[in-house]
Amino acid sequence: MASIRKGILVDARPEDVWDVLRDVGALHTRLVPGFVVDTRLEDGARVVTFGNGMVARELIVDIDDEARRLVWAVVGGRFTHHNASVQVFVDGKGGSRLVWIADLLPDEIAGDIRTMIEQAARVMKPTLERQPHPTH
Repeated sequence: MASIRKGILVDARPEDVWDVLRDVGALHTRLVPGFVVDTRLEDGARVVTFGNGMVARELIVDIDDEARRLVWAVVGGRFTHHNASVQVFVDGKGGSRLVWIADLLPDEIAGDIRTMIEQAARVMKPTLERQPHPTH
């Protein structure tokens, strides 16, 4: 099984980053605009349309506010298995460190998925850094 791990440093408060990540229906507007062009919520899942035309149905496995961790699984398509998570940590300098992990089969598509994760990270970082800070 292929396992891809991506760390992303973000100059934004962890609580602000988590507010965006946990908004599972807003990938296309709040997290990775352009990389994702549409997100449609279904019962327990989201249907994600990527900028390259690919569409994936992602089951939302867990939204853990205490751990600031989101877990999802892609069902069908090219995958025989796909489970991914992203978690927000304090970086010690007032910012955030995201850890994105994807475990998938078949191994042969790992390169394509790694490329997509890298592309998403390049959009995600500046998008998160310019998010307005919510007032609570």
